[in-house]
Amino acid sequence: MKKNILISLTLLFICFRVNAGLPQAPSSTRVDLLLYTDKVWDNGFLTSLTLEEAKLSKHLYQIAYIRSTHPSFSWVVNSASPNSIQTAYQILLSSSKEKTDAGVGDIWDSGKVSGNQSTNVFKGTPLVQNRIYYWKVRIWDNTGGTSLYSDVKAFQTAAKISDYETAYYPLIKSEQLPISEKHLTNRNVVYDFGKDAFAQLHFTAYTPSGRDTAFISVGEACQPDGHVESHPNGSVRYRFIPVALQQGTHTYELKFTPDERNTGPKAIQMPDYIGEVFPFRYIELMNSSNSVIIKNLNRYAISYPFDEESTTFTSSDTVLNKVWELSKYSMKATSFTGYYVDGDRERIPYEADVLINQLSHYASDAEYNMAKRSLSYLIYHATWPSEWSLQNLLIAWNDYLYSGDIRTVKLLYPELKAKLLLALARKDGLISTKTGKQSSDFIRSIHFDTFNGNTELKDIVDWPQKGVLGLGKNESGETDGFVFGNYNSVVNAYHYQALQVMAALAYALDEKQDAAFYKERAQKVKKSFQTVFIDKKRGVISDGEGIVHSSLHANMFALAFGLVPEKYQGTVLSYMRSRGMACSVYGSQFLLDALYNACESKDALKLLTSTGTRSWYNMIRSGSTITTEAWDMKYKPNQDWNHAWGAAPANIIVRKLMGVEPLTAAFETVQIKPQPDTLGAASLNYLTLRGHIVVKFENTTQKFKLKIDLPANMSSIIYLPRKNSRSVITQNGIEIKAISEGKFWKINNVGSGNHEWEVTYLLFQAYNCPLIN
Repeated sequence: MKKNILISLTLLFICFRVNAGLPQAPSSTRVDLLLYTDKVWDNGFLTSLTLEEAKLSKHLYQIAYIRSTHPSFSWVVNSASPNSIQTAYQILLSSSKEKTDAGVGDIWDSGKVSGNQSTNVFKGTPLVQNRIYYWKVRIWDNTGGTSLYSDVKAFQTAAKISDYETAYYPLIKSEQLPISEKHLTNRNVVYDFGKDAFAQLHFTAYTPSGRDTAFISVGEACQPDGHVESHPNGSVRYRFIPVALQQGTHTYELKFTPDERNTGPKAIQMPDYIGEVFPFRYIELMNSSNSVIIKNLNRYAISYPFDEESTTFTSSDTVLNKVWELSKYSMKATSFTGYYVDGDRERIPYEADVLINQLSHYASDAEYNMAKRSLSYLIYHATWPSEWSLQNLLIAWNDYLYSGDIRTVKLLYPELKAKLLLALARKDGLISTKTGKQSSDFIRSIHFDTFNGNTELKDIVDWPQKGVLGLGKNESGETDGFVFGNYNSVVNAYHYQALQVMAALAYALDEKQDAAFYKERAQKVKKSFQTVFIDKKRGVISDGEGIVHSSLHANMFALAFGLVPEKYQGTVLSYMRSRGMACSVYGSQFLLDALYNACESKDALKLLTSTGTRSWYNMIRSGSTITTEAWDMKYKPNQDWNHAWGAAPANIIVRKLMGVEPLTAAFETVQIKPQPDTLGAASLNYLTLRGHIVVKFENTTQKFKLKIDLPANMSSIIYLPRKNSRSVITQNGIEIKAISEGKFWKINNVGSGNHEWEVTYLLFQAYNCPLIN
């Protein structure tokens, strides 16, 4: 009776706080950006053990150890009041749960600290190794209210800690059953798990004798007649494994032998607690005897922890919805090593893969440490393309902008400087890999060694290039006929963008002299780029200095990185339209970025929802459930079916179509700039470190309606489509005036809470959209 009364009073108190608009207890508390610091896994499976129980056991469990002496603390501010901003916080860090519950911060009591910082709070006493800590936090907000404390969260430091090292989760196993079972005419049985996954296979079998064998075909593809494809094209996976059965009932685990190529010195190895994995969707089982009974067949899918519900998207276009699900699932399925790798064929981190993986992982789940870990690895394990060296800077910038945690950048800052390739520049700032400047000192400075026969950097533009990887000498590859010279436009477009973000990173690190240098250098490269590579007669970007040919790539990278002057945007866009999707799945990331940056949402949406051969829908039609390495086998004969660098739509849909992008670190200020074009309706629920951003729109030729729900401690700039100058705009039912900016109406300083806008178009009149350089 007393317990029921206490629960009722607690619920009444909570309801009172909500109705009074008081801030609720902070939630989603993280240490070094990790949410599940109090979880314990056993060989990949989640247990119900506490950290204390696991530590006392002699068994070796897996834990998300904190590896820094001064870890960061983050939380989500919860408030029912509109325009709510945190004004102060208090953190208690304790040596026991009992002390934390009692409000005693015997390790660290921050006291009441003024400010709105709710992500990456670093202050406190240095921690010691191999110890369990407990913490909680409360906040004050601009209503004058004080929140309750958050739930107590535990974490454990590693056996070896340093000033800073990226924390990370162990890999996990998820038990999955087949979604269907099909009996073929030859008595074989085919089990379909619905989606491809990097996994291990388990089953139970009964046989009255000890002389029977189960013959198992494991594969990613299926034939039209229902059999598992035993001779798939390219690097699509298949294995045939006989299993000798013991008399009676026994459980068997298939042992996949390692592949020589993906277990080489440059490959990421599977940890011992997981073991070897193999990508498969289908199992075909043939028994040597009718007396054999197979049951409990399942697989253990391996991945990094992934929250399926953290980001959801749906729209009125069924193709777009399928492309989203394909791309989102690809992020989970290909996380099986804990790093961003290129798929199963090599399992090697490449800069280009990591950049696209990073953005699409951010778009699919609020997880930031895999990108940090992958960047830290790549800095010291460089691959051979020159553009990809420069991508390290883009990865570093995204890391800081989305996570707000600049410690990885600070630690790698001297190495990032070398990745700019300034040693390859001539007096006007443009760089070249072909003018004899790749000295041994330079090669060492970027941590490059021999890679697939390459002993120095080379421009890649796109991949594959003509005449490699099974392409004939007359087959063009994926570079749209790019003509290479000494000074090439694509690598210099990357160089400019790398300098831009390096200037911003230097500023964030308070390296003001460096920031000024990189900003000035970027402007110098921009001026030289426009002088050297713009074909002023045709109004397009040439492939290289002194080269007449103009590829899609030369133009799309220049446009994506803000190097096309306004006077040439029309001719550049016209040329790009004429080329269509004349790039690889890797290049599509930058093609779509370029189109959306130029407000060409019609062309971008057309590419996203295309059902042609060079489309994401074609990946689905081919039978793959993870994005593929190429549009089709004919474009890359050795391609695989588990390559997440093809998952660009995940981030493009969030960042560009729905228009949700951080303007300041960790989404303190966010831009919401939907570009629907002909898309009738869409809804996005997107998780950030500060909480969920909800964006919904309805779109017709006469009206555009936008609804957003912004979490507390966040502000936004809103853009609404501007089809003509005679639009009527209402905000929460009240007519307002908005700032005209190209094809958009702009509303500044929108705070947290629910908001609704409606734009009514009174007269259609097209407007050009100036590209922001």
